[in-house]
Amino acid sequence: MLQKPRGTRDFLPGEMGHRRAVERCMRETAEKWGYGEVCTPIFEEAELFTLRSGEGIIHEMYAFEDKGGRMLALRPEITASVLRMYVNEGRVLPKPVRWSYLADCFRYERPQKGRYRQFWQFGIELIGADTAAADAEVLLVGADVLAATGVTFDMHVGHLAPMKFLLSGLDPHVQRRMMAYLDKRDFDGLRAFSEETGTTDRYDALKALPECRTIEALHDLCGDLPELSRIEETIAILDSECLEYTLDFGIARGLDYYTGMVFEAFAENLGAENQILGGGAYRLAHLFGGDDVASCGFAIGFDRVLVSLGEIEGPRAPVAGVLYTPEARHGAFAVSRRFRREGVHVELNLIERAIGAQMKHAAKNADFAVLLGERECIAGTVTLKNLHSGEQRECGIEDAIAEVKAFGAC
Repeated sequence: MLQKPRGTRDFLPGEMGHRRAVERCMRETAEKWGYGEVCTPIFEEAELFTLRSGEGIIHEMYAFEDKGGRMLALRPEITASVLRMYVNEGRVLPKPVRWSYLADCFRYERPQKGRYRQFWQFGIELIGADTAAADAEVLLVGADVLAATGVTFDMHVGHLAPMKFLLSGLDPHVQRRMMAYLDKRDFDGLRAFSEETGTTDRYDALKALPECRTIEALHDLCGDLPELSRIEETIAILDSECLEYTLDFGIARGLDYYTGMVFEAFAENLGAENQILGGGAYRLAHLFGGDDVASCGFAIGFDRVLVSLGEIEGPRAPVAGVLYTPEARHGAFAVSRRFRREGVHVELNLIERAIGAQMKHAAKNADFAVLLGERECIAGTVTLKNLHSGEQRECGIEDAIAEVKAFGAC
C-alpha cells in the first residue's frame, strides 16, 4: 500500500474545517488593515532564494532541473516570491503596498512537532514606507492576526541597531557567531567564543543587551544611537495601542537581512520550538532588480498555530440527512435543493437501502433526518426528526427548513 511522502500530511474533513476557520480569521483580520491577498507560483527560479539566503539553502530546498535545463525550486518561504512579484508587477502601484498571503512551502528537513516538509505560512509585506509608524503597523497587524485565532502568545520586540553597534568592526563570521550565541541566550558559549577570538571587551555589553527593557537602559549601554529616536517612536505607538510585549534587543534575526526593527512571538504547547511568528524591517527588492525600497513584514507558522490551539472543534452548520422510499426519489432531490438554497447542509441518501438503514447512517453524520415517502410527496410535507432529542413531526418544507436553521443558530 502506497503511503504519503515523509513530512507531509492528509487532512480529513473535520480537520480541514478547523484549518479553513483559522484561515478565515487570519485573512479577515489582515483585510481590515488594508492588506490585499496575493498568490505566487509554487515553484520559482532557484536563484531567487539563493540570492537572499546563499547557496547553502539549496540543501534545504526541493530543487530540480526542469526539461528546459532551468534550475527551479519549490518555494521554501514566501517573502522572496512576494518581493520578486513586486519588482515584476508592483513598482508602479501607489506606496505603500500592502499585501498578505497564505500559502504552502516546502523544505527538506527533519520533520518534528509543528514542523513538516510541506508547511503553510501566513504573512504580510508592507512595501514602500520607511517610518516608525510603518514598523508599528506591521507589528500590530501580527498581534491582531494571532489574537484572532485564539492563540495565547508572548510578543518580543527589538531592533538590530544596538547589536550592530556592539558588533561593529568585527569580522562578519565573528559577528554571525556572536549573534547566534546571543540569540540563543548561550552566554557560556558567547564567553568562550569571545575568549577564543580576543573580543572579551564586547562580552559584558552584549550580555547586558537582552536585559535592556527601557530606552534609558539602551541609551546607557549604547550611547546616542542615530536609530534611538525611531525606536522610541515605535515603542510609543505600541504603548498607545496598549499592546502587551517585551522589549528584547537580543533578538538576532539576521544582520545581513533585517535592517531595523525585529520582532518574534512565542506560543504555548509547542515545546522548545515555540516561535510562532517572526518578522521585521528589511530591504530585498534591489536583489531582484528593483529599487532599494524599504519593506517590513512577518510570517506566521500556520501549522504551529494549529498545534498550539490543540484539538478544537469549531462551529459547524447543521446537517440534514434526506431519507426516502423508492417512490419519493425525485421529491427527495427537489426537497434537498430547497434546503441547500437556504444554506442548510444536506446529505442525500444515495444507496438503495431500507429507511431503517438510512436512519442508522444519518444518525452518525446528521443533526436532522428529513423523511419522504409517497404520502409526504402527495401532501407537500416532510417528516422531520431531531436526531439529538428524538422528537419527530410532520410539517411543511419551509417550517422544516426554519427549524433546522434555528438549531444552527443556537
